[in-house]
Amino acid sequence: MIDILLAAMVSLVLSMIGTPIAMRLFARRGYGQNIREEGPSGHYDKRGTPTMGGTVIVIAALIGYAASHAGTFTPPTVSGMLVLFLMTGLGMVGFLDDFIKIYKQRSLGLRSGAKAAGQLVVGAIFAVLVVRFPNAYDITPAETRVSFLRDFGPSIGIVAFTVWVLIMIVGFSNAVNLTDGLDGLASGATGVVLGSYVLIGNWQLRNSCVNQLGPNCYWVRDPLDLAVVAAAVLGALVGFLWWNAPPAKIFMGDTGSLALGGVIAGLAVTTRTQLLLIILAGLCVIITMSVIIQVGFFKMTGRRVFRMAPLQHHFELAGWAETTIVVRFWLVAMLCAAAGLGLFWVEWVPKA
Repeated sequence: MIDILLAAMVSLVLSMIGTPIAMRLFARRGYGQNIREEGPSGHYDKRGTPTMGGTVIVIAALIGYAASHAGTFTPPTVSGMLVLFLMTGLGMVGFLDDFIKIYKQRSLGLRSGAKAAGQLVVGAIFAVLVVRFPNAYDITPAETRVSFLRDFGPSIGIVAFTVWVLIMIVGFSNAVNLTDGLDGLASGATGVVLGSYVLIGNWQLRNSCVNQLGPNCYWVRDPLDLAVVAAAVLGALVGFLWWNAPPAKIFMGDTGSLALGGVIAGLAVTTRTQLLLIILAGLCVIITMSVIIQVGFFKMTGRRVFRMAPLQHHFELAGWAETTIVVRFWLVAMLCAAAGLGLFWVEWVPKA
């Protein structure tokens, strides 16, 4: 537990102090947000707000994780390092996207093909490595099986597993990216998912098959360190949210949204809760589905289902205040996380 608290505290303090420093640095260099012309008119006032704040989240989380291990004199684990690699790699893809937007003064950065290629390369490396590195109990960070509350069914093979993990990584990194449309929305929505994984990792540690065999124990390689990773990123995110809350003084950009989507996908794979993430991150899934429905329905009929997609912009155009949308969507995110944690706990409870 000391590991978790130390990681969260260090990353929180670093992010809280580092974000205003980044704001001044980015503003001095002209690293301001460009706004889409077809977006809600109320967003035009946000033009020029410093962006790429996700760099602070990533750096603070990495330092918080390292400080936790240095402070407790414990070595990092393979599972934790792989998830942090995924976060950092996708954050670098997002950074390139943000930098091109700023350099060329447009709302579009990397071409969609180049952006997807970057996500696929980072994701493929993670998918291949995550089924290697068995520990003394022959447990690897993940197995080539699909998981919900734990692994189930037979192995699907390394090729199919790699494809499945890539779908998760690309899907959730883009889902968080789509959620990042209003001040503080993606930060709060992702924060509740990370908080859920702090609890899940801690629970899996207390009920690990390595410590005590039982009908409901968990074969997870490094549950404590995965909770430390989640806590480090959560602490960094809370510190950033202090400045990103409405009205935002800085945006996370694709640097932050892709990194956060990657870290929750990586945690889902390594805690063996892949399908559960769909519930835990339900708000991001709903927002992504709104885009799919809008595009698909428009292509088939030439008509729109929503005033604008993603979903948060539909409510903006319906006259809702931005803070109202953000707070209500945060509540939906909390309900989704609570539902996911409830399922996770109920499955563990011994049956009478």
